[in-house]
Amino acid sequence: MKINDGNLGKLEKEYAGYLEGEKVSRFFHDFGIKFAAGHWCAGDFLDRFAGNGYNPDLKSDIISQLKRVKAAGIDGVEFHENIFIDEKRKKVNSRIAEVKKTLKELKMTPTNMNTNLWTDPHWKFGGLTNPDKAIRKEALAITFQGAEIAAELGCESIALWPGSDGWDYNFEANYGTLLSRFIEGCAAVNRKAKSLGLRFGVESKPKEPREGHMIIPNTHCAILMAKKVNEACQGCNMGVAVDYGHEMMAGIEPAFSLYLAREFQVPVVNFHVNAAKWRSNDEDRVAGTSNLWELVDFCYAALDTGYQGWFGEDQFTYRMDPVQAMSLSREFFANTMKKALLIWKNRKRLLAAQETGNAGATLEVVKKVMF
Repeated sequence: MKINDGNLGKLEKEYAGYLEGEKVSRFFHDFGIKFAAGHWCAGDFLDRFAGNGYNPDLKSDIISQLKRVKAAGIDGVEFHENIFIDEKRKKVNSRIAEVKKTLKELKMTPTNMNTNLWTDPHWKFGGLTNPDKAIRKEALAITFQGAEIAAELGCESIALWPGSDGWDYNFEANYGTLLSRFIEGCAAVNRKAKSLGLRFGVESKPKEPREGHMIIPNTHCAILMAKKVNEACQGCNMGVAVDYGHEMMAGIEPAFSLYLAREFQVPVVNFHVNAAKWRSNDEDRVAGTSNLWELVDFCYAALDTGYQGWFGEDQFTYRMDPVQAMSLSREFFANTMKKALLIWKNRKRLLAAQETGNAGATLEVVKKVMF
């Protein structure tokens, strides 16, 4: 991000009041805030309660989704690799070419590629940790292929959210065996990503679709995992992809996780922004609609730890128009980040107040920004 005395001075002048419309775009540009959305945020959306979706007349092909993301005023987009492969899990070059052409026409930037190892029932017992060695090998091959597609499209990074890796019941699996398999798989993926000039991040989540726990239930575990892999690979290419809502699910202070990653020299590769209640399910609601203090703190931590990557929407707004929902998330995030920047502008006062250990002193510093 671009933060200096010159643009910080604009916060209470040019950017005074609520940010909306074109002012959001100028704000992002002036402060170097890179904002994206996952193509899936454009709908349609399914869940177990509505198997036919909530907006069945909405076109859900990738080109239609890209156009809706752009219509929401968003210039960056991240993908799932499975939209680029056929029923035999082989990449479809014509689809890659079509998406590249559309990205160029819409002046959009591909940001991150996620590997989908959970939607297909083939992966129901896991991807990189599957009990079947042949399926583990196949999962690795699919992840490698996804990295190659990411490089072809021009993405900066790849991410792995191990949705099917974990357990539903106690004693179902040997935890040590699962960890060993996952670490071994991540090391191989990291080497592949590095060879293609891509950063690699693992995204944690407590549960869902696994009902007991997923193999990496929180960002703290993901940091340990990445550190171990980086030591084995002799570098620091592997990092974490932090989903704000997943942090809330886990009951972890999202901002603290960013400082923990920095302390252990593990890079933050990607951010997902959304909303979820504390220790709730994976709600993926419009960013900024709950836990505003935690989200502002999270944005401040991103500034304070020097994050320079993308902030990407990951939301499933079932009963809303997806373009409006994506636009509102973008707008709310801009206003949240403005609050974080205003606090950052007075960080010397905040740091001095924090050194006293007196919560009242720190609240005095931030109160007029937060209210």
